[in-house]
This record gives sequence, C-alpha cells and structure tokens, in this order.
Amino acid sequence: MAYTLGVDFGSESARALLLDLEDGREVAVAEMAYPHGVLDRALPDGGALPPEWALQDPGDYLDTLVGTVRDVVAGSGVDPADIIGIATDFTSCTMLPTTADGTPLCRLDGWSARPHAWPKMWKHHAAQSQADRINDLGERLDRARLARYGGRISAEWMVPKVLQILEEDPGVAAAAARLIEAQDWIVWQLCGHEVRSIAGAAYKAMYLSDGGGYPADGFLAALHPDLPALVHRTLGTSFHRPGEAVGTLAPAMADLLGLSPDTVVACPNMDAVASVAAAGVTGPGAMVMVMGTSTCDFVLGEDLVQVEGMCGTARDVVTPGLWAYEAGQNSVGDMFGWFVREGMPERDTRAAAEAGLSPFEYLELSAAGSAPGTHGLTALDWWSGNRSVLVDAGLSGLVMGMTLATRASDVYRALLEATAFGTRRIVEAFTGAGVSIDRLVACGGLPRKSPLLMQIYADVTGLPVVVAGSTQIPARGSALLASVAAGSSAGGHSSVAAAAAALAAPPAAEYLPQAALREIYDEMYADYLELHDHFGRHGTDLMRRAKERRRRVLADASEGGSIDAVLATIPEGVVSR
Repeated sequence: MAYTLGVDFGSESARALLLDLEDGREVAVAEMAYPHGVLDRALPDGGALPPEWALQDPGDYLDTLVGTVRDVVAGSGVDPADIIGIATDFTSCTMLPTTADGTPLCRLDGWSARPHAWPKMWKHHAAQSQADRINDLGERLDRARLARYGGRISAEWMVPKVLQILEEDPGVAAAAARLIEAQDWIVWQLCGHEVRSIAGAAYKAMYLSDGGGYPADGFLAALHPDLPALVHRTLGTSFHRPGEAVGTLAPAMADLLGLSPDTVVACPNMDAVASVAAAGVTGPGAMVMVMGTSTCDFVLGEDLVQVEGMCGTARDVVTPGLWAYEAGQNSVGDMFGWFVREGMPERDTRAAAEAGLSPFEYLELSAAGSAPGTHGLTALDWWSGNRSVLVDAGLSGLVMGMTLATRASDVYRALLEATAFGTRRIVEAFTGAGVSIDRLVACGGLPRKSPLLMQIYADVTGLPVVVAGSTQIPARGSALLASVAAGSSAGGHSSVAAAAAALAAPPAAEYLPQAALREIYDEMYADYLELHDHFGRHGTDLMRRAKERRRRVLADASEGGSIDAVLATIPEGVVSR
C-alpha cells in the first residue's frame, strides 16, 4: 500500500488529505481554521492597520500544518511508513519577509509591531498605487512583459508588494534576507532548505520562465533605486516545477508531523495549479474554476497568446508542452458570506432557523424561486476589486435597480449572477484571443453547496459546467503531485499525466445550459458589460475616488483628526461616543 498527503493552505484555514494511490480514495481529510484568521483591521498586539491591508500570522501556517496532518494520520490508521510523499499548495501571492534561515521577521524581537514584517495575503490591496506605477512604466518601457500578464500587473502580486515594503518601511526591506511566497516558505520548513516554485515566480513575480527572468535593472531602478538589489537579493533565481521532488522531511518536522523522515517532499505550488490535473484536465478545452472565497481560473493552450486581463502564463507547469493561463475573480464566496452576515434581515434568519436550514440554504431556495430578470437588478462583483479582466483593486461592488419591493433573496441572486457574468467576461477574453474553451470544470466546496450557482453559470456562459467529485480538489491535487515526486519505483507515478489518469476526481454533476433562458441572460449580461466598462474602464473614477476618500478619512481618524473633531461638535446624547 502507498499513500500521499496533500495540504492546502486557503485564505482562512488549512486542509490535509490522505490519498490512496491504488484506487484514488480519499482516506481521510482534516481541516483547521487559522487561529488568528485574517489580520485586516489590527495586528495581534492591537496596532491598527490601514484600509486595504490583509495580513496573516505565519505561526498559524505551522500550527494548522501539524494539526491537520496529525489528525489525518491518526484518524486513518495508516502506517506512516506507507506515506511516501507530501505536497502543499497555497493561496497566491501570499508573501513574507524572513531572515536567511527562514525565520519570519514578525517573529523577531522588535519587529512584531511593524505591519510590513508580517505576511501579506493575496488580498492585501494596499499596494495598488505601486501597481499603477509599475503598469505606467511598463507601458513605456516593457510592453512585451506586460502582455504576458494581460496588460496589467495586479496589486495582489509580488513586485508591487515588494515595492510597497521598500517605500513604506525600508528597515524591513533592509532586514529581510528573503522575500518569499508562503508556498515556498512552508516547503522550506518541511525539508529544511530553501525551495522556490517556478509557478510562484512566473505568475506572481514578473519572472519570464521561458527566458528573460525578472524585469531589467533599469526598469526596476526607475521605480526605486534600491529595487534591483532587493529583487536580486531576496526573490530567488533557482526554481522547481510542480511534481518535482525537492528533498525529504527534515527530522524535526517528521517528528512534529508523525511521519517518516524518508517521506518525499514535493515542489511548492499554487492552489489553482495543483487543482488542474486533480480535476481531470491535462489538455486544452476546459476552464478549471477553483471556487472558494475567490475564484482562480486556469486554461491550457498550445500556443502563447496575449489574453486581456490574464494573471499570467507559464509553460510546462501542468502538462509538458502546454501553456497554462491564469485568470480569476477576487470576490466570490466571501461576497456571498458578506451578504449573509451583513445583508440578511432578521426575519429571514429566523425563518431559516425555523425551517432547519442554514442561511445559505434558505437564500438559495428563495433565490431559485424567482425567474431570471424578475428582480430587476444588475450587480458588479467587485467587493474586493477586479482581478480579471480589469486588474484593478481600486474598484468596488455595486447593485443597481433596487426599489422598496427588493427582497434579500433578490440581491443574493443578483450577486450569484454577477459572478457568472464576470466568468463569462473572462471566457470571452480567452476565446477572443484564440484560446479554446468548450466547458467549465468547477472545483471546491462552493460548487457542491450551490446547485443554483452552477446552473446560473451554465445558463449565462452557454457552456456545460462539470463539477469535480471532490470538495478538496487543491489538497487532492497536491497529493497527486506528491505521488509524482515520490516516483513509480516507490509506488507513485512517473508523470503528472499518469497520476491524473489514475487519481483525478471523477465528475460529481453536470449542468447544461437552458436554451430558453439564453435571451434574457444575454440582455442582462449586456447591462452588466455597460456598467463594467463605465466604472472599470475610466468612464468614471467614482469608485476609485470613494476608496481613496475612505482611506484618507480613516487615516485622519487614526491620528485623532477629522472624525474626532466632528464628533466633538455634536451635543452629548445625540450620538454614542
């Protein structure tokens, strides 16, 4: 018997999965929330964070790694000696500054109160001004590189975050021996030596994997004179590909995890890259949607082409000889969660409880009861900015058409439809560039929880939607790649294609477009596009101005400025201070 472990580090929790390599059975799964969650308002010591920040505690990554792996091994009853490999994946770009031995700066005395010493999540959007400057300079000096990233670099990616650290806390930049993706850092902890993934560098760090490397020193120096040296010193130049073995477990880590020190450790990976083969996709035609708090999309193609708003592309990271294109949407599951927390009225919450339903189940049933177009609403799915195709974290959400007759379930359905419209816009960007897409493959827990959402995606895009038969596709994909890293001689597999043929999750459901709804959804999509282009393509800067005003006012308030001054003029008893 041979087994592998896959550990998926998401936005709010980590999941470990034990995979039986003989029959592809998921033997055991364990999940653990990050104890400190997302640090978007304050540091653990209470120090306030500015708007658009999103940090995490690196100790949470280690705690959940150890907790989930030990739970899976203990719960499965499998002999640890039969676990031949382990692989991990991470949301990206999540990055952190460390010392030369991998110690996070925020863990050192004197650094914990400095926000830039902590890991920045993918949804840390406070580097938008740095991203804007990179894009402006790229338009003048390096359009060919920008084209590899859909024409714009996102504030979510590595270089804007590195530039933000250098400009706002040069002491952190000077003290950091490494600025490293969390996906690479966690593998460093596993095997005891630094390892970098080509996926992280190619998709997030402006590194051209097929030649060209990082941007030229002249380009970087035009952004900041110290940036070239910082990039060369901290970002890494030697990279591994998914499925490669990078070592075995360090003895101390093996003891912590309850595994053999002979367990092979696989190359670090992004969650979406790990998911593609696990969803059964190793060739062109399908767009794999890894759906959770956000959605990451991957499409395989034979030729290198420019796709508007894509996050990047790299060759050979999924299937040898094919280009793997990334796109996505910043806000999907977390937008639905926001509405349940903040927008669901008490009477609906009470009705859900009386019916024995969760709030999501209640809203799903209520929203399914109305025909498309009857709510009269159009929403923009930009609660956390736009990743594709506009690549702009300065944008924000919108719901148009509300009246006194609008119900909570109407708004909820409009948000579901908005994410489907955003997906259709991404599909059209790819197909318009000549990349074939004939079906959508949906992965993760969200597609299994919401049949209505999947049917809406099929109806809006006009494409069949296949739901992968596992709720833990990224973790399963990591376990699949661990099998490749361990190799066929140890009981694993000789290639990603061979592992996918044996271990990919079978389909759980398929949703076909309903032709009768095509006309109404085409009309609604046209309205969505009109709003999309008006607010997103500088028909107006209203959304960006509103975000900047919020940032400015909150900054004033944190310094005892304008908000306190205004409150001081209001008579006692009128407001609660």
